[in-house]
Amino acid sequence: MLKRRVSQYIEKEKLFSLEDRILVALSGGADSVALLRILLSLGYKCKAAHCNFHLRGEESDRDEVFVRQLCSQLKTELHIIHFQTNEYAEKQKISIEMAARELRYNWFAELKDKTNANVIAVAHHQDDSAETILLNLIRGTGINGLRGIRPKNGDIVRPLLCITRNEITDYLQFINQDYITDSTNLQDEYIRNKIRLRLIPLMEEINPSVKEGLTHTGNHLNEVQKVYEKAIAESISRVRTSDGIHIGTLLAEVSPQAVLFEILYPLGFNSSQTDNIFQSLNGQPGKQFISNQGWRVIKDREYLLIKRNTEPALSPSYSLEIREELYTTDFVIPREKHIACFDADKIKNPLEIRKWKQGDEFYPFGMKGKKKVSDYLTDKKFSILQKENQWILCEGKNILWIIGERTDNRYRIESDTQRILIIKQYFE
Repeated sequence: MLKRRVSQYIEKEKLFSLEDRILVALSGGADSVALLRILLSLGYKCKAAHCNFHLRGEESDRDEVFVRQLCSQLKTELHIIHFQTNEYAEKQKISIEMAARELRYNWFAELKDKTNANVIAVAHHQDDSAETILLNLIRGTGINGLRGIRPKNGDIVRPLLCITRNEITDYLQFINQDYITDSTNLQDEYIRNKIRLRLIPLMEEINPSVKEGLTHTGNHLNEVQKVYEKAIAESISRVRTSDGIHIGTLLAEVSPQAVLFEILYPLGFNSSQTDNIFQSLNGQPGKQFISNQGWRVIKDREYLLIKRNTEPALSPSYSLEIREELYTTDFVIPREKHIACFDADKIKNPLEIRKWKQGDEFYPFGMKGKKKVSDYLTDKKFSILQKENQWILCEGKNILWIIGERTDNRYRIESDTQRILIIKQYFE
């Protein structure tokens, strides 16, 4: 009966066919052992893959010995890899759990190509999906996070989402198949284990079928998601421009906060951050928010600017082409913003390119008085990001040119000029 349900689920979700080659993630736990045994008994062509993360001492080695014996007994090809997970987590500055996940799935993808497998089968089941829904709900999420674990994600498939953990262990007991138990699954140090060991049993006191109810809710929201995604995609296309998110257009949407969440959540902004960003839309420009994935959102005048939070550039994204000529009355000063011309004899010091900084002043061409660079950029309605990326050309302490914008009046070409310096902003 259980095998028939799994078979029907595989067919219903179009996970794979009998002709496909399947790479089974085999930890040695009840769920992965059941997955391999069920697929083999249904006639699927399987190979197994086991990761030794060296996180649980002798237990990790015990797991490896077990899967070797199991695959030998089942005459199934087995691939094993060893990871120094703690070192990887420390180097990448991520949690042990995230490190193990990255290492596992990166290797699965490589092994899939190497073995010419069609899909990678992992053993998530109905309980895992219910736990994921609760975990996302606790952390804060949108509709997508309440859908639970999906049966297919690219080449990752989950054939056991139609059955529960108890059904899996009952099946293994029925066929007299041993499995191993990860001792960390019995500890409530991790959030997911707390949900499994403490929260769900408490909820089952209120509703014994709470896991089935959560699964049904996830399946229902999966259908709702299709309608939601279509509407959100149309909204995003309206509010997103090459300059960023247009605040006025965003606020005119039926649900601007939902649209903002769906734009920012994939960039690592959680629900609390997106709420704060939304509240900032009617505030003064300049407020910034940084996600855990290294993205930055900046509230500007008319836009929310989105940018990778990278180190400041040490040099501009262009070069300057400089040449000197004798000045004649036939010379016509170019009007292009990327070309600047100066009286060469007024320049007494070596030229230097640097970022502008607060307090910088210059004498804008055509004006007698001086002006702060910050005020000039504000008057020109530069965004915060544009200001951050503005470079200036100096000679000594004096600003010669706000590059690509305005030259300094003190270095202008006059009737008695003899030599001119022509500088062109050149984008490679």
